[in-house]
Amino acid sequence: MTSRARLTAASIGIAVGAILAPAVSPAAYAVPTDQQHQSQQVRFAQFNASLNRASEGQLVADLQTGTNEQAQNVAETIQRVNPDVVLVNEFDYVEGGAAAELFRDNYLAVGQNGAAPADYPYYYIAPVNTGVPSGLDLDNSGTVGGGNDAYGFGEFPGQYGMVIYSKYPIQTDQVRTFQNFLWKDMPGNRMPLDYYSPAAQQALRLSSKSHWDVPIQIGKKTVHLLASHPTPPVFDGPEDRNGLRNADEIRFWQDYVGSPAKSTYIYDDAGDNGGLKPGTPFVIAGDLNSDPQDGDSIHSAIQGLLDSPRVDSSVTPSSQGAIEQSASQGGINFEHQSPAAYDTADFSEPPGNVRSDYVLPSKGLKIEDAQVFWPTSTDPLSRLTGVYPFPTSDHRLVWVDLKVPGNKQ
Repeated sequence: MTSRARLTAASIGIAVGAILAPAVSPAAYAVPTDQQHQSQQVRFAQFNASLNRASEGQLVADLQTGTNEQAQNVAETIQRVNPDVVLVNEFDYVEGGAAAELFRDNYLAVGQNGAAPADYPYYYIAPVNTGVPSGLDLDNSGTVGGGNDAYGFGEFPGQYGMVIYSKYPIQTDQVRTFQNFLWKDMPGNRMPLDYYSPAAQQALRLSSKSHWDVPIQIGKKTVHLLASHPTPPVFDGPEDRNGLRNADEIRFWQDYVGSPAKSTYIYDDAGDNGGLKPGTPFVIAGDLNSDPQDGDSIHSAIQGLLDSPRVDSSVTPSSQGAIEQSASQGGINFEHQSPAAYDTADFSEPPGNVRSDYVLPSKGLKIEDAQVFWPTSTDPLSRLTGVYPFPTSDHRLVWVDLKVPGNKQ
């Protein structure tokens, strides 16, 4: 996104459905035998790439030729970091995977500006709640229709969606999506009952876009990528409906990976109940739109996730570029409590630069390294991040290297 206003539109949506499209057959992409019996280092990444478009079909049109400059920059950013698994937020959902395949084949698979091509034989997409009409007056404007009255903010179904690219096989038959989970069904939810009508309270979905549990086969180990993009906690009124929803969207993962007692209320789009089985390796990834100390979100929500006994938050991705930009831009950044090195988004004031994007592994997946792709101005690659108007996105790619044991199921 190139402005905070654009972040608004970029944050609210839903998910249901799936596409798996290997560029080669699964058999042709077998994990080498010597990797099946030892720990493998795997790089997981999250990137809000701002590849959303203002109108339905525009993203497919932009990706047709391989010459769209912003898409080239997004692809080069991914190529420079070369993650094994990457969640891309703000990527419009197109049924059948047309946009996902065009970006993979015309951009990621083509070396950009001297970077090596990135080969992703597997990807996953599913519908999202953004732009899906609710038939209700969710913004209390007196009329029904438009982006504010969709289940997640969006001008057309699928706007601000998500896509996962992977070098490892995705177990699509075991994916769980939570597009239709109702906000009211979360015990102790924060829904502002004095704001929403009784009809809205009964119908409103929790996920502004979607929550996905996507199992990825790495050697003999399955790691669950838990992907989401909660609504930004702004663009509302004193009722703080977006801030409260953001907090509960984040809390969903805390409950999902918590004890069975905490996750028993959860049901997926197939009607199956419960959360992730204890001891299952996972990586929570997404633009969670919440900084632990700064900005407009309910900080206890993201801090609760970071403090979860199942989450390893001992290493925080950082960059020197974020420190440089915070100091250069000044203003509200000088009032922030979180270290500038941890910032992942370059926003106008308020809130200024904040930590919004996360890659959080489960304990037991050893963290080898963790960084934010935010080069300093003296680095030639700073042309990919730049300053407003941004050449790529107002978010920065975040990555974590993990040791994934390969000899245990």
